[in-house]
Amino acid sequence: MVEMPYVAEAGETLTLLVLAAALGMDAFSVGLGIGMRGIRLRDIMKISIIVGLFHVLMPLFGMVAGRYLGQLLGDIAVLTGGGLLTLLGLHMIYSALRGEGTQSFDHRSWVGMLVFSLGVSIDSFSVGVSLGIFSTNMLVTVTLFGLFGGGMSVLGLWLGRKVNSWMGDYGEAFGGAILLALGMKFIL
Repeated sequence: MVEMPYVAEAGETLTLLVLAAALGMDAFSVGLGIGMRGIRLRDIMKISIIVGLFHVLMPLFGMVAGRYLGQLLGDIAVLTGGGLLTLLGLHMIYSALRGEGTQSFDHRSWVGMLVFSLGVSIDSFSVGVSLGIFSTNMLVTVTLFGLFGGGMSVLGLWLGRKVNSWMGDYGEAFGGAILLALGMKFIL
């Protein structure tokens, strides 16, 4: 009987697709919140490329780090990401209620883009550590994670931009509430 080596690879690829989509949902949700504050199309592309790169690098670092770091940092990485999102959400709500507008968090600055990208990609480090333990295909993993992270970021930022034009000044507060809820989900 001839063995079919692609059966195991197909199952692994399906699992990686599901994981990539789940991790990409963070980028989508947070992108939706940021997009509601108002964002230019050029900034959507820049941010999404950086998010995609972070979704490649973070699981890659996680896979390389291995079992020891996974046990040591797994929960801390998720809590840190949740804390970043919670603080960003609270700050957005506060700024919207005080009428400070979008100047409180500049998603167009390199620091703002890096904070956003790190916040939505940090959980992929923990997932990468787990996948590294099971020796999954590194190239397939980081490619799928990068494509989904960047793609979901584009979608969230673009939809948030559209919703912002409908919601007016309340868009930032609503976006902050989304970030706050997502951050609390990670913390709790």
